[in-house]
Amino acid sequence: MIAVATDILRAGGIVVYPTDTTYAVGCHIGDKHALQRIISLRRLAKNHQFTLACRDLSELGSYARVDNADYRLIKRITPGPFTFILRASREVPRRLVHEKRRTIGIRVPNHPVTQALLDDLQQPLMSTTLRMPDEEEPLVDGEEIFARVGKLVDAVIDIGVCGQEVSTVLDLTGPSVHIIRQGLGIL
Repeated sequence: MIAVATDILRAGGIVVYPTDTTYAVGCHIGDKHALQRIISLRRLAKNHQFTLACRDLSELGSYARVDNADYRLIKRITPGPFTFILRASREVPRRLVHEKRRTIGIRVPNHPVTQALLDDLQQPLMSTTLRMPDEEEPLVDGEEIFARVGKLVDAVIDIGVCGQEVSTVLDLTGPSVHIIRQGLGIL
């Protein structure tokens, strides 16, 4: 299933996949049409902070600017249920960068399916939590996801019920760490 999902992503499709927190929906980092499909599916605001799901920290320097103190923090708590808001590098497609803040979310999930998908893809995955418009909680059951959005996405990697608690979001763009959203990750 991983190879099929990777082929779908490379061909411009969108895939729902499990993470160590919730199910997420993702696409190839450079695919504008796939990103638009995700924006439409989730009805995302123009200022939505997108996230790159990365295999490990070796990809971090290519997509974000990180000072030594922030890098030590990130290294200490990854992989895991944290999303880091960082200044985006020039390698990040402009459409993924927060328009006003020039930032990108970076995440290194600790889930075997996500890691297998990222290993096979050999690059980060543009990713966002699979939360439907006007709903507070993310979708957590693979069968329900397939029933509700199966016709709107190109694949669902169904592992049954996934976690319901989102990642903790840490803004590392200021002089100190700022918790934007408290989720599963505890500092």
